[in-house]
Amino acid sequence: MKVFDFTKGRTPLLVSMPHVGTKLPDEIRARMTDAARRVPDTDWHIDRLYDFLDDLGASVLRPSHSRYVIDLNRPPDGANLYPGQDTTGLCPDETFDGEPLYADGSAPSDDDVARRLETYWRPYHEKIAAELDRLKDRHGIAILWEAHSIRSHVPRLFEGRLPDLNLGTAGGASCAPGLAEKLAAIAKGASGYSAVLNGRFTGGYITRHFGRPGEGVHAVQLELTQSSYMAETHPFAFDEGLARTLRPVLRRLIEAALEWGSSTAT
Repeated sequence: MKVFDFTKGRTPLLVSMPHVGTKLPDEIRARMTDAARRVPDTDWHIDRLYDFLDDLGASVLRPSHSRYVIDLNRPPDGANLYPGQDTTGLCPDETFDGEPLYADGSAPSDDDVARRLETYWRPYHEKIAAELDRLKDRHGIAILWEAHSIRSHVPRLFEGRLPDLNLGTAGGASCAPGLAEKLAAIAKGASGYSAVLNGRFTGGYITRHFGRPGEGVHAVQLELTQSSYMAETHPFAFDEGLARTLRPVLRRLIEAALEWGSSTAT
Protein backbone atom coordinates (compact mmCIF):
# COMPACT_ATOMS: atom_id res chain seq x y z
CA MET A 1 0.00 0.00 0.00
CA LYS A 2 1.29 3.42 -0.98
CA VAL A 3 1.39 5.74 2.05
CA PHE A 4 3.16 8.79 0.60
CA ASP A 5 4.19 10.50 -2.63
CA PHE A 6 7.73 11.76 -2.98
CA THR A 7 9.34 14.04 -5.56
CA LYS A 8 13.13 14.18 -5.56
CA GLY A 9 14.55 17.67 -5.98
CA ARG A 10 17.87 19.20 -6.90
CA THR A 11 18.37 21.76 -4.11
CA PRO A 12 19.04 21.35 -0.36
CA LEU A 13 15.32 21.81 0.43
CA LEU A 14 12.78 19.18 1.50
CA VAL A 15 9.15 20.32 1.89
CA SER A 16 7.04 18.03 4.06
CA MET A 17 3.23 18.31 4.08
CA PRO A 18 2.22 15.84 6.81
CA HIS A 19 -1.44 16.84 7.08
CA VAL A 20 -2.42 17.14 3.42
CA GLY A 21 -3.62 13.53 3.09
CA THR A 22 -7.34 12.73 2.99
CA LYS A 23 -7.61 8.94 2.58
CA LEU A 24 -9.34 6.80 5.21
CA PRO A 25 -8.89 3.01 4.94
CA ASP A 26 -12.23 1.23 4.65
CA GLU A 27 -11.91 -0.58 7.97
CA ILE A 28 -11.23 2.69 9.78
CA ARG A 29 -13.85 4.68 7.89
CA ALA A 30 -16.50 2.13 8.84
CA ARG A 31 -15.93 2.91 12.54
CA MET A 32 -16.01 6.68 12.11
CA THR A 33 -18.71 9.31 12.50
CA ASP A 34 -20.09 11.32 9.59
CA ALA A 35 -18.15 14.35 10.83
CA ALA A 36 -14.90 12.41 10.72
CA ARG A 37 -15.45 11.14 7.19
CA ARG A 38 -15.38 14.73 5.93
CA VAL A 39 -11.84 15.04 7.39
CA PRO A 40 -12.40 18.73 8.24
CA ASP A 41 -9.04 19.20 9.97
CA THR A 42 -7.02 18.49 6.83
CA ASP A 43 -4.37 21.00 5.75
CA TRP A 44 -6.44 21.53 2.63
CA HIS A 45 -4.86 22.27 -0.77
CA ILE A 46 -1.37 22.92 0.60
CA ASP A 47 0.19 21.04 -2.31
CA ARG A 48 -1.82 23.15 -4.78
CA LEU A 49 -0.89 26.35 -2.99
CA TYR A 50 2.83 25.50 -3.15
CA ASP A 51 2.64 24.76 -6.87
CA PHE A 52 5.98 26.50 -7.54
CA LEU A 53 8.16 24.02 -5.63
CA ASP A 54 9.27 22.10 -8.71
CA ASP A 55 10.51 25.35 -10.26
CA LEU A 56 12.66 25.89 -7.16
CA GLY A 57 14.05 22.36 -7.20
CA ALA A 58 12.62 21.28 -3.87
CA SER A 59 12.08 17.69 -2.80
CA VAL A 60 8.45 17.24 -1.71
CA LEU A 61 6.90 14.63 0.59
CA ARG A 62 3.11 14.22 0.83
CA PRO A 63 1.25 11.50 2.76
CA SER A 64 -1.77 9.76 1.28
CA HIS A 65 -3.80 9.28 4.45
CA SER A 66 -5.60 11.62 6.80
CA ARG A 67 -4.21 12.81 10.11
CA TYR A 68 -7.26 11.06 11.59
CA VAL A 69 -5.60 7.73 10.78
CA ILE A 70 -2.44 8.83 12.56
CA ASP A 71 -0.91 12.26 13.04
CA LEU A 72 2.51 12.24 11.43
CA ASN A 73 3.48 15.40 13.29
CA ARG A 74 3.13 13.87 16.76
CA PRO A 75 5.78 11.91 18.71
CA PRO A 76 5.38 8.13 18.63
CA ASP A 77 4.62 8.03 22.35
CA GLY A 78 1.76 10.52 21.91
CA ALA A 79 3.22 13.08 24.35
CA ASN A 80 1.63 16.54 24.30
CA LEU A 81 3.90 18.94 22.43
CA TYR A 82 2.30 21.94 24.11
CA PRO A 83 2.07 21.08 27.83
CA GLY A 84 -0.81 22.83 29.55
CA GLN A 85 -2.61 23.46 26.28
CA ASP A 86 -5.32 21.38 24.64
CA THR A 87 -4.26 19.58 21.48
CA THR A 88 -5.07 16.47 19.47
CA GLY A 89 -3.15 13.23 19.87
CA LEU A 90 -1.21 10.70 17.85
CA CYS A 91 -4.35 8.81 16.84
CA PRO A 92 -6.98 11.47 17.55
CA ASP A 93 -10.47 10.58 18.72
CA GLU A 94 -11.94 14.09 18.35
CA THR A 95 -11.98 16.85 15.73
CA PHE A 96 -10.46 20.25 16.50
CA ASP A 97 -13.96 21.29 17.59
CA GLY A 98 -14.27 18.38 20.02
CA GLU A 99 -16.63 16.24 17.93
CA PRO A 100 -16.08 12.48 18.25
CA LEU A 101 -14.30 10.80 15.35
CA TYR A 102 -15.49 7.29 16.22
CA ALA A 103 -18.77 5.65 17.06
CA ASP A 104 -19.14 4.60 20.69
CA GLY A 105 -16.65 1.89 21.60
CA SER A 106 -14.77 2.13 18.28
CA ALA A 107 -11.85 4.40 19.19
CA PRO A 108 -8.38 3.05 18.34
CA SER A 109 -7.02 0.41 20.71
CA ASP A 110 -3.37 0.18 21.72
CA ASP A 111 -2.94 -2.52 19.06
CA ASP A 112 -4.53 -0.23 16.46
CA VAL A 113 -2.11 2.55 17.34
CA ALA A 114 0.87 0.18 17.13
CA ARG A 115 -0.19 -1.03 13.68
CA ARG A 116 -0.73 2.50 12.42
CA LEU A 117 2.68 3.54 13.68
CA GLU A 118 4.32 0.79 11.66
CA THR A 119 2.15 1.20 8.56
CA TYR A 120 1.93 4.98 8.16
CA TRP A 121 4.02 6.92 10.68
CA ARG A 122 7.34 5.11 10.53
CA PRO A 123 7.71 5.01 6.71
CA TYR A 124 7.06 8.76 6.49
CA HIS A 125 9.65 9.57 9.13
CA GLU A 126 12.18 7.17 7.67
CA LYS A 127 11.79 8.91 4.30
CA ILE A 128 12.36 12.32 5.88
CA ALA A 129 15.50 11.05 7.59
CA ALA A 130 16.84 9.42 4.44
CA GLU A 131 16.19 12.48 2.27
CA LEU A 132 17.75 14.88 4.75
CA ASP A 133 20.82 12.65 4.88
CA ARG A 134 20.97 12.68 1.07
CA LEU A 135 20.62 16.45 0.89
CA LYS A 136 23.24 17.00 3.56
CA ASP A 137 25.69 14.67 1.81
CA ARG A 138 25.10 16.32 -1.56
CA HIS A 139 24.91 20.00 -0.57
CA GLY A 140 26.63 20.19 2.81
CA ILE A 141 23.39 21.46 4.32
CA ALA A 142 19.73 20.42 4.43
CA ILE A 143 16.64 22.58 4.97
CA LEU A 144 13.35 21.04 6.04
CA TRP A 145 10.23 23.15 5.44
CA GLU A 146 7.11 21.95 7.24
CA ALA A 147 4.09 23.22 5.28
CA HIS A 148 0.84 23.43 7.29
CA SER A 149 -2.45 25.28 7.46
CA ILE A 150 -5.34 25.58 9.91
CA ARG A 151 -8.60 27.47 10.32
CA SER A 152 -8.04 31.00 11.53
CA HIS A 153 -10.38 30.43 14.49
CA VAL A 154 -10.27 27.21 16.52
CA PRO A 155 -11.52 28.16 20.00
CA ARG A 156 -10.65 24.77 21.49
CA LEU A 157 -6.98 25.20 20.62
CA PHE A 158 -6.31 28.93 20.84
CA GLU A 159 -7.97 32.22 21.71
CA GLY A 160 -8.97 34.75 19.07
CA ARG A 161 -7.75 34.77 15.50
CA LEU A 162 -4.40 33.35 14.48
CA PRO A 163 -1.89 35.46 12.56
CA ASP A 164 -1.84 34.52 8.87
CA LEU A 165 1.81 33.42 8.80
CA ASN A 166 2.96 31.45 11.84
CA LEU A 167 6.64 30.58 11.64
CA GLY A 168 7.94 28.04 14.14
CA THR A 169 11.52 27.04 14.90
CA ALA A 170 11.05 25.27 18.26
CA GLY A 171 11.82 28.52 20.04
CA GLY A 172 14.98 28.91 17.99
CA ALA A 173 16.29 25.36 18.50
CA SER A 174 15.48 23.83 15.08
CA CYS A 175 17.40 26.20 12.79
CA ALA A 176 20.17 28.77 12.88
CA PRO A 177 19.16 32.24 14.13
CA GLY A 178 20.12 33.91 10.88
CA LEU A 179 17.58 31.89 8.94
CA ALA A 180 14.73 32.39 11.40
CA GLU A 181 15.29 36.15 11.53
CA LYS A 182 15.48 36.44 7.73
CA LEU A 183 12.20 34.57 7.27
CA ALA A 184 10.45 36.48 10.05
CA ALA A 185 11.41 39.81 8.48
CA ILE A 186 9.92 38.76 5.14
CA ALA A 187 6.73 37.42 6.72
CA LYS A 188 6.19 40.47 8.91
CA GLY A 189 6.84 42.77 5.96
CA ALA A 190 4.34 41.06 3.67
CA SER A 191 1.57 43.53 2.88
CA GLY A 192 -1.90 42.45 3.95
CA TYR A 193 -0.79 39.59 6.21
CA SER A 194 -0.12 39.30 9.92
CA ALA A 195 2.86 37.22 11.02
CA VAL A 196 4.60 35.87 14.10
CA LEU A 197 7.70 33.82 14.91
CA ASN A 198 7.32 31.13 17.57
CA GLY A 199 3.87 32.22 18.67
CA ARG A 200 1.06 29.69 19.27
CA PHE A 201 2.74 27.26 16.85
CA THR A 202 6.44 26.79 17.54
CA GLY A 203 6.82 23.70 15.38
CA GLY A 204 5.51 20.18 15.75
CA TYR A 205 7.36 16.93 16.28
CA ILE A 206 8.90 16.81 12.81
CA THR A 207 10.41 20.28 13.13
CA ARG A 208 11.66 19.62 16.66
CA HIS A 209 12.98 16.13 15.96
CA PHE A 210 14.75 16.68 12.66
CA GLY A 211 16.00 20.24 13.11
CA ARG A 212 19.67 19.91 14.13
CA PRO A 213 21.34 23.19 13.16
CA GLY A 214 24.61 22.16 14.79
CA GLU A 215 24.76 19.30 12.28
CA GLY A 216 23.73 21.43 9.28
CA VAL A 217 20.06 20.38 9.22
CA HIS A 218 17.68 23.32 9.63
CA ALA A 219 13.92 22.92 10.10
CA VAL A 220 11.18 25.54 9.89
CA GLN A 221 7.41 25.15 10.20
CA LEU A 222 4.98 27.54 8.54
CA GLU A 223 1.37 27.33 9.68
CA LEU A 224 -0.93 29.37 7.43
CA THR A 225 -4.46 30.51 8.16
CA GLN A 226 -6.73 28.80 5.67
CA SER A 227 -8.75 32.01 5.30
CA SER A 228 -5.74 33.44 3.46
CA TYR A 229 -6.25 31.11 0.49
CA MET A 230 -9.51 29.11 0.77
CA ALA A 231 -12.97 28.82 2.32
CA GLU A 232 -12.72 27.51 5.87
CA THR A 233 -16.11 25.76 5.86
CA HIS A 234 -17.27 22.62 4.05
CA PRO A 235 -16.64 21.86 1.20
CA PHE A 236 -13.38 23.78 1.83
CA ALA A 237 -13.07 25.29 -1.63
CA PHE A 238 -9.74 26.60 -2.87
CA ASP A 239 -9.79 30.32 -3.72
CA GLU A 240 -7.43 30.98 -6.61
CA GLY A 241 -7.78 34.73 -6.23
CA LEU A 242 -6.58 34.64 -2.63
CA ALA A 243 -3.90 32.10 -3.49
CA ARG A 244 -2.58 34.28 -6.28
CA THR A 245 -1.82 36.98 -3.71
CA LEU A 246 -0.34 34.62 -1.10
CA ARG A 247 1.88 32.52 -3.38
CA PRO A 248 4.47 35.26 -4.05
CA VAL A 249 4.95 35.64 -0.29
CA LEU A 250 5.46 31.90 0.13
CA ARG A 251 7.82 31.83 -2.80
CA ARG A 252 9.89 34.69 -1.35
CA LEU A 253 10.16 32.79 1.93
CA ILE A 254 11.30 29.58 0.21
CA GLU A 255 13.75 31.45 -2.02
CA ALA A 256 15.16 33.26 1.00
CA ALA A 257 15.70 29.95 2.78
CA LEU A 258 17.52 28.58 -0.26
CA GLU A 259 19.64 31.73 -0.62
CA TRP A 260 20.54 31.54 3.05
CA GLY A 261 21.42 27.86 2.68
CA SER A 262 23.61 28.54 -0.34
CA SER A 263 25.56 31.26 1.45
CA THR A 264 25.92 29.11 4.57
CA ALA A 265 27.08 26.00 2.72
CA THR A 266 29.82 27.91 0.98
